[in-house]
Amino acid sequence: MNDAPVLSNLAVIDAAHHIHPFSDMKELNAKGTRIIERAEGVFIYDSTGKKYLDAFAGLWCVNVGYGRKSIAEAAYAQMQELPYYNSFFGTTTPPATLLAQKIAAHTGGNLNRVFFTNSGSEATDTWFRIARVYWKALGKMEKTQVIARRNGYHGSTVAGASLGGMKLMHEQGNLPIQGVHHIGQPYWYAEGGDLSPAEFGLKVARELEAKIDELGEDRVAAFVAEPIQGAGGVIIPPETYWPEISRICKARNILLVSDEVICGFGRLGNWFGYQHYGVEPDLAPIAKGLSSGYLPIGGVLVSDRVAEVMLDEVGEFFHGFTYSGHPVCAAAALENIRIIEEEGLVERVRDDIGPYFAQAWKSLEGHEVVGQAESVGLIGGLQLAADKSTRRRYAKPDDIGTLVRNHCVENGLIMRATGDRMLASPALTISHAEVDEVIGKLRQALDHLRDTVRE
Repeated sequence: MNDAPVLSNLAVIDAAHHIHPFSDMKELNAKGTRIIERAEGVFIYDSTGKKYLDAFAGLWCVNVGYGRKSIAEAAYAQMQELPYYNSFFGTTTPPATLLAQKIAAHTGGNLNRVFFTNSGSEATDTWFRIARVYWKALGKMEKTQVIARRNGYHGSTVAGASLGGMKLMHEQGNLPIQGVHHIGQPYWYAEGGDLSPAEFGLKVARELEAKIDELGEDRVAAFVAEPIQGAGGVIIPPETYWPEISRICKARNILLVSDEVICGFGRLGNWFGYQHYGVEPDLAPIAKGLSSGYLPIGGVLVSDRVAEVMLDEVGEFFHGFTYSGHPVCAAAALENIRIIEEEGLVERVRDDIGPYFAQAWKSLEGHEVVGQAESVGLIGGLQLAADKSTRRRYAKPDDIGTLVRNHCVENGLIMRATGDRMLASPALTISHAEVDEVIGKLRQALDHLRDTVRE
């Protein structure tokens, strides 16, 4: 089946002028860009009229689904009232201030302040600076080193790409920058060996303590991790992992940073991922689901512990963005959160669609080419396997994942592949019938992989 997009005039213009993120432009231009023209609910439509079920919610972000007119209306009304003003020099706007209050109402603990940014990547750069400024203000001048995880993802700015533990990103730009270190990831299926998941969770968590000892406790400022690794393959940690990480950070006086860019705003069946795992971070970058991707906005949740030092000891924090707390973006985010609240979407993920998705997703473990199917709320990772009984993986994992993903796209299903793992993160509004459609089309793609490998 040939699914190559028609080379329309827009595709030609795109090839001539548009450099895409995370794309091989030579390959993309030769094939032709797929142009997405409209969307509604969980479906998107390209310029040929083809319909796709978007099981990835854009880029993990369209939590309330496409076509929410009230968000567009809120943005339009704010543009008419006040299209822009900054939050520098002792000013603010009503939407930015009210959004900070609204977010704090759902953090469930001591994260009561927000520093606004325009993206998750900017939020990473922001907390990175806050962590270092915090310790300097307390007289800990050498407490500047930050520990992250291999195969984690924290954005693509210089600081974000450095903190992310992805080798291919590090090779472009002589990264990581000085002061960033990495430990292992809690990827039991690939790296757990003969250990049980619980044993492996403790083992890999304790790599943090070993790294702190190696660097020196008085030199380590923070540890950052995603509650569930997203771009790294939806790596869901064993239940023993996060309690041990939290214990170590508290015992060794290290700031704990929970990267909530993907897991925040309902995806795991809680407002934030750290709530699912019962930990209390000191800092937490947010974005994506904050506005469901309708307009760009992000931020950093700041704990009372850190905020008190920033307010009382630091003085002026020389950091910020022209569009920090942009009033139109903040208005859109406020309406997005109102929808999540009034439609009970967090509770729906926890009590209804999340368990339904989990059962349907888990059923794929019976397929010959699936080694493991795991999920939390509405995020799922599917491990492809050459031999289920031994957890043996395919020799060329990237080729295998791409084969399955491309078959899904041909059949009108948008998913993502990271190596030999298939990833899903649909809108929180997805219906039971739409979940069934995702599973049915993914199963067909798995059949295609099985039959292709046999051939």
